[in-house]
Amino acid sequence: MGELYNSLPITGVARAITDIAGISAPTEAGPALDMARSRAKIKFGDNKADRVFIYNPDAVALWLFQKYTTLFEDAVVSSDIQLPMLSVMPSVTPVCFASMYTGALPDVHGIKSYTKPVVKTDSVFDAFIRAGVKPVIVSTGDNSMSRIFLERDMDYFIYDSTAECNKKALELIEEDRYALIALYNGNYDAAMHRNGPESDEALSELSANIETYAALIKHIEIHWRSHRTLAGFCPDHGCHAIDGGIGSHGLDMPEDMNVVHFYRFI
Repeated sequence: MGELYNSLPITGVARAITDIAGISAPTEAGPALDMARSRAKIKFGDNKADRVFIYNPDAVALWLFQKYTTLFEDAVVSSDIQLPMLSVMPSVTPVCFASMYTGALPDVHGIKSYTKPVVKTDSVFDAFIRAGVKPVIVSTGDNSMSRIFLERDMDYFIYDSTAECNKKALELIEEDRYALIALYNGNYDAAMHRNGPESDEALSELSANIETYAALIKHIEIHWRSHRTLAGFCPDHGCHAIDGGIGSHGLDMPEDMNVVHFYRFI
């Protein structure tokens, strides 16, 4: 048997978010993730989610979930479904998040390398703005999520550290002012590049990502009780080890292309 690639494309995330929220999809978005939509239907019936929280930990590969499954226990028990997803090429952060939030392939949204221009293609954020509800991005500075979706009538909270981002995200849940919160964490990706995907440092950061997601779910359960919420753990691409004991990604290979997403319907 040849190399095994997942069949659910990350481009399906965009329309799944907007369909579950009951708003019009981004204009270039491909088909939605039917498994997410059908689960939302079971949970919400004919109602729609009025809150969406998407957690974007960078570089969490499917093979990490397969090899270190017990590390993911809190993510599994905090979620309703877990889906094996396929990223886009090249499997680098700005390309992948542009595809995730526009629902379009790189040839359409225009980011086809590790560059960070502002995406002009219609996105989930634009769809929420058109619907008259406010989105927000919380991210560390000078990374893809802090740059490629700028120039929109929405809010951005950009910090120096992952810890500051996560603290702000918890505060925003409590304040309950936004219909869509997207939180980016690049700590595992950074540690993986420095020390290798399975180094003690990298696995510690991966564990922190799992803990963050579980904490966010608990916070949502407490503070958004009056809402119907779609929450997701949605990494962009995977990773692999290279010579010198460090990590990399960007290739057309299962280690870089296959990721795992978790979704919760609250």
